[in-house]
Amino acid sequence: MTFVAALEPTPLWQHFDDILTVPRASKDEERIRAHILAVAKNLNLKYQTDDAGNVVISKPGSTGHEQAPTTILQSHLDMVQEKNSDVDFDFSKDAIVPARDGEYITATGTTLGSDNGIGVAAMLAVMSETNLIHGPLEFLFTIDEETGLTGAAQIDGSLLDGRQLINLDSEEENILYVGCAGGGDTHLTLNMTDAPISGTEETLTLNLTGLKGGHSGCDIHLQRGNALCLLGRILLSAQDISFRIASLNGGSAHNAIPREAFATVVVKSEERQAFASAVKNELSVIQIQYQSVDPNMSLTVTDSDPVATAWDHPSTMTALQLLTTLPHGVDAMSYDIPDLVETSNNVATAKSDAGTLVITTSTRSSVDASLDALRRRIQAGGQLAGAQIEEFAAYPGWKPNLQSHLLEVVKSAHLNELGTEPDVKAIHAGLECGIIGKKVPGMDMISFGPIIEFPHSPDERVHISSVERFYRLLTATLASLA
Repeated sequence: MTFVAALEPTPLWQHFDDILTVPRASKDEERIRAHILAVAKNLNLKYQTDDAGNVVISKPGSTGHEQAPTTILQSHLDMVQEKNSDVDFDFSKDAIVPARDGEYITATGTTLGSDNGIGVAAMLAVMSETNLIHGPLEFLFTIDEETGLTGAAQIDGSLLDGRQLINLDSEEENILYVGCAGGGDTHLTLNMTDAPISGTEETLTLNLTGLKGGHSGCDIHLQRGNALCLLGRILLSAQDISFRIASLNGGSAHNAIPREAFATVVVKSEERQAFASAVKNELSVIQIQYQSVDPNMSLTVTDSDPVATAWDHPSTMTALQLLTTLPHGVDAMSYDIPDLVETSNNVATAKSDAGTLVITTSTRSSVDASLDALRRRIQAGGQLAGAQIEEFAAYPGWKPNLQSHLLEVVKSAHLNELGTEPDVKAIHAGLECGIIGKKVPGMDMISFGPIIEFPHSPDERVHISSVERFYRLLTATLASLA
């Protein structure tokens, strides 16, 4: 146990403290699934697991409320596993090390996993507590949300009896979400032409680090730098020099804005100084451009062990031109909902291996036509560069229902319990509600949560007192629904 277990409300924080010790990578949720099933077995609660690995646990209504309509609570089990490059940490076995920073809990050089670990902990707390008022409950724990909502996409809807669902995967206080964007990923694969290294070429490594990154849905409007796009821009500034790329990598997840990017290049000895000056000058321009949002951005250029081959100069230029052509950031704001990002794209990852460069983009929109149009732009840019294009099926958005009965109940509970009128919004991030609503027609849904900042980055932190208010709202809502 850590200091986290002593925070209020203790039922929630004790479960979250346990969760910090359980590895839970996307597509590798077996250990966290075993953990929640152990809690269910200990409480003698019925549970079911579908073929994909999603879990539904049932709890009868409290005394006198057994006949109330069933309510579903829903969170996802997996987390984004990001760490700073100088941190020695193995997500497959190491426990996350929490730290307190004033009113926040963060982790030590890694993501905290409060997205969606706080939601999971809240559900386990409601499962465990015996003095709450509630109707029949179903606890839906989905898998593999962070890599494309694939757990929800495979859910067996027949496991669910309830038709009102509270999603606990939001990250802002005093906001009730009733809609979300849909989205889809694209892979662009370039076949690179290798050429041997000559005796007059030197090998250099470029590391662009120190950017904030963040969630490509929640944080895309903050206009933070994308390390991949910026490294491509820095390298392209030296296009008049005949350098060649040996490797190019960056980003770690489709829904995380890249914080770091790395390249190994070879350059003729007589052009080394000109190359270094070109990239240094471009970095200076970029640092001024992004000084208010990414003040800790830095680039190192160091000697590296020699490599045997590198891409030829035309392949190098093609890769950099594609990387800098691909759209990143907000493409359009909503015409209908103030301050809502309608459409965006994240140039998410790049990986070079075995003569190829694979770039992944993640596109979001609350308007299907806008989503399709931006994905066609990405496809067109890739085709001009000669890339092979693989488009993955888009997941659906969630259309707001402002006449929702569940919305009215939660708004009333929010006013009565917390003393304020919540804002009702849609979110640019993808929530599993869109898929669940399509899989189970007639589902009345809402999403709310505590304050979680900078998810999907090692700066991730959760506001302690907001978690207490979030849990009060949740339990008050369950009592009202009963």
